[in-house]
Amino acid sequence: MPKKVPADATSKVTIKIPRTLYNRLQEVISGSGFDSVTDFVVYVLRDLAASGRRREEKRREDPVKDPLTREEIEAVRKRLKSLGYL
Repeated sequence: MPKKVPADATSKVTIKIPRTLYNRLQEVISGSGFDSVTDFVVYVLRDLAASGRRREEKRREDPVKDPLTREEIEAVRKRLKSLGYL
């Protein structure tokens, strides 16, 4: 497991992504209300982290249940396609 670094509200890190992905994300957010690709990426990652936490809580409640149903997987695929990732 990665070592956790103490967080403070103003500290930030840099995450590198391919330029082509960055350019595509600029197109995706155009007219969406996001001020920058960074704002969009932070939004998506927070949402992903929150859904992962909810899924983990559900798994603890019912560890026998599969993490994602076929319907959930299909919903994720449709969402990724609408965002231009697929």
